[in-house]
Amino acid sequence: MEINFIPWNVNPEIANIMGISLRYYGILFAGGIFLSIFVLKSIFKNENIPLDKLDTLIIYGVLGIFVGARLGHCLFYEPSYYLSHPWEIILPISFVPDGGIKFIGYQGLASHGGALGLIIALFFYSRATTQSMINTVDLIAVVAALSGAFIRIANLMNSEIIGSPTTKPWGFIFERVDNVPRHPAQLYEAICYFLIFAVMIRLYKTKRAKLRNGFLFGLLLVLIFTARFIIEFFKENQVGFEDSMTLNMGQLLSLPYILIGLAFMVYGLIKTKRDKQRDELLITQD
Repeated sequence: MEINFIPWNVNPEIANIMGISLRYYGILFAGGIFLSIFVLKSIFKNENIPLDKLDTLIIYGVLGIFVGARLGHCLFYEPSYYLSHPWEIILPISFVPDGGIKFIGYQGLASHGGALGLIIALFFYSRATTQSMINTVDLIAVVAALSGAFIRIANLMNSEIIGSPTTKPWGFIFERVDNVPRHPAQLYEAICYFLIFAVMIRLYKTKRAKLRNGFLFGLLLVLIFTARFIIEFFKENQVGFEDSMTLNMGQLLSLPYILIGLAFMVYGLIKTKRDKQRDELLITQD
């Protein structure tokens, strides 16, 4: 039986305007963040949090995600290259042999680093606004997977983070890479993230009173990084040194997040239960 695979040869660049490249990746990356902010605005209103706090959160959050994701890729996956080309960590340019400068964009963002960068940024946001950090991470957890889904679609448009070879009829042939049918791992991950977002928004709307004190944040970490751990089995390794590893770098970096997520879930349940008992006791005493 002949299997018709899906050819994929999308040009990552939409247009080039005066030497500035307009790419699907940038549009989808920004679009995912803006859509998440739109949903988060409704959540802030529901929580009776002033919207000026959201404006501050956006600044801290976007910077934390981008800086963390960029540093995560450079230091986790290609440290030797970027330590010898440190300007490329910060600047989207490369110096060519003839003495000129080439715009290359930010080629490499790691989700693990982005998650860590966001957490660090939220610590400083909490200090600057006196907002509860643990409550803030719970609210961001509701929408975070939405941005992740858009980023994985952006990876698909770039024909990057490709899957391992497959004979399944839904295999993609990433013609910009080779002619081998491969798992569309980017789509697998994007679909998982959309489903996780649906679960998180549903839980927030129906169980918010019971799921507080870091539970939603912990649940997000467990769901996101469990999905990431599993899907890594269907991906090609991103860098050569991973070929000799039983678990690749993405999987190893996912394990601490899963454990931290479980700890937050347990803490959230215990703390919420104790708070409820305390409130009931105060009512009884009154």
